[in-house]
Amino acid sequence: MKRISIQPRNHWQSAVENLGFGFHSTDVPYWDESACYTFSLDEVLYIERASAELWDLCLGAVQHVMDNHLYHRFAIPDHFIPYIEKTWIADHPAIYGRFDFCYKDGAIKLLEFNADTPTSLYEAGIVQWFWLQDRDKTKDQFNSIHEKLIGYWKYLKPYLYPGPLHFTCVKGSLEDLTNTEYLRDCAIQAALDTQLIFVDDIGWDQDNQVFVDIQDQRILNIFKLYPWEWLVRETFGTNILADRNKAFWIEPGWKMLLSNKAILPILWELYPDCPYLLPAYFEPGSLADYVRKPILAREGANIELIRSGAVIEHTGGNYGAEGHIYQQLCTLPGFDGNYPVIGSWIIGQQPAGMGIRESKTLVTGNTSRFIPHYIE
Repeated sequence: MKRISIQPRNHWQSAVENLGFGFHSTDVPYWDESACYTFSLDEVLYIERASAELWDLCLGAVQHVMDNHLYHRFAIPDHFIPYIEKTWIADHPAIYGRFDFCYKDGAIKLLEFNADTPTSLYEAGIVQWFWLQDRDKTKDQFNSIHEKLIGYWKYLKPYLYPGPLHFTCVKGSLEDLTNTEYLRDCAIQAALDTQLIFVDDIGWDQDNQVFVDIQDQRILNIFKLYPWEWLVRETFGTNILADRNKAFWIEPGWKMLLSNKAILPILWELYPDCPYLLPAYFEPGSLADYVRKPILAREGANIELIRSGAVIEHTGGNYGAEGHIYQQLCTLPGFDGNYPVIGSWIIGQQPAGMGIRESKTLVTGNTSRFIPHYIE
């Protein structure tokens, strides 16, 4: 794994905007092609193998949580537990997730799993691929995201209820809308009937106890880029439990367990010999160097890095009320003051590609940059 400084394409802004990538720059640059990362084929195969093995372990951890009724560790409301278990037992459809890896000194370590509402999918699947076509068509990427998304939507089609597949996200977030519309476009290419509706516009038919769209059409299948931890604390979430249609929500309710950082101590307890896992606990215990993470948080908020009892880095935010976990400190590799985290995508049940986000700090937050890659 190497970081190379390169010359950005002429008029790269127009190139990415023509792909529908409108949030490449805000107050700080997000898409950054002044550098790229290169990997050997063996390194890519290693990342792919680690992703596949960790996915299997995560499924085992979900079953363990249910078998031992460990929901209190996840701060999940009691009235949602039967629903979570039902979505697991009935194998409700799921489409994707993103492992965040530290790759340093030839070893991969799992930092966390974004299993419910991961973003940067469009950048990883489309934008960096077209960048590579312009830069060097003879090179390849770890990137079958687009093909696997279309293929898995095709696979899921017979398992969905008859009728359209709705796609939803919040209003006012171009990033969320872009990722949602990308997933919707892949579903359209898989011959699914789709409709876009913002979360704010989803209606509840009180008389019939069902969700409806703005045309009063019943919602039976819906992809949401909206976190479960918000839904379960809203009236919206209570309606999911009362829904007479029992709509399929993608990602399904059981993803509440994998998207919660409480899964990290569970994984470590179950699989302490796994080379990809870091020691993680619900109390710091004997850890001298560790990261304190809220079990529910976003964009690197409320993180503390502790070394020998001293805070070496921390971030602000409004998370942490539900509790924390403590994970052995594993600092990201440094490339001239740049710290990359590898996002390895699971589409369906398979590793599908990666995207790299890079920060000037050890914590990857909302000012990180997306850096493309290729295989040497």
